Formats: sequence, C-alpha cells, structure tokens
Amino acid sequence: MQGVGFRWWTRREANRLGLRGTVRNRPDGSVEVHAVGPADLLDTFRAALRIGPPGARVDRLRSAPSAAELPLDFRVIG
Repeated sequence: MQGVGFRWWTRREANRLGLRGTVRNRPDGSVEVHAVGPADLLDTFRAALRIGPPGARVDRLRSAPSAAELPLDFRVIG
C-alpha cells in the first residue's frame, strides 16, 4: 500500500466524512487506521478503505474496537 499515497488519501476521506482519528504506516508494510464518528459514516469509511486510492492494493480490512486516545481531527502519523 505504501507509495500510492494511501495515508493522505485516507486522511482526505476521513475529513470529507467528518471523522477524527489517525493513520500510519506499520513496519510490516500495512497501514493502521483508528477512526471515530457516527456508525453510518464509519461504515462508509470502511467501504472506501476496502477499495483505497488508485494504484492501491487492499488485501484485507480488519475492524476492532479501540481504546486509543484520538485527536480532535484526523492526522497522518509518521
């Protein structure tokens, strides 16, 4: 996923939907996203993440509750 602007695309999608959270590259090459918002908008966000930006390859998407402290906006980390 890296090299196609996945993190920045994710940030734009989250901002478009009014979500808050973070996105970052992991050392294993995967991308980790934490997002908070209304359930219907999170569903829309997950659907977009399954596809990703042009040139991306999304092999799988896992969702789980998170207790992470999140910012009041949506940020790219690292």
